[in-house]
Amino acid sequence: MNRKRLQIEQLDRKLKEFEEAVQVTQPAIGWLKTIRVSLEMSLQQVADKLSITKQSVREIEIREKEGSITLNSLKDTANALDMQLVYGLVPIDGTIDGLIERKAKELAIQIVSRTSNTMKLEG
Repeated sequence: MNRKRLQIEQLDRKLKEFEEAVQVTQPAIGWLKTIRVSLEMSLQQVADKLSITKQSVREIEIREKEGSITLNSLKDTANALDMQLVYGLVPIDGTIDGLIERKAKELAIQIVSRTSNTMKLEG
């Protein structure tokens, strides 16, 4: 087995662990606020753990909800909530092999289409 194939298979095995996570939907108010409220932590308590103001925590929660938060900020706030940030990318096609195959087909269609147009112009 060649090295590239082995890398793809190893990556697919790692990404398989995220399959269930893909099904989880983000709470309407965002993960950070949902967890903070569930833990009955005030904005001030989280702010104290992060050494920032409670207004800054509120802004972090808003940015997370809107999708404009940085990974570092998300990680730090998760730690303040005694949580761990889990980060991953999951192929839409289910596997890296599926993604590679779809991209190869798209490229092949593009090349054939371009060649076909060139041949029509020459004819």
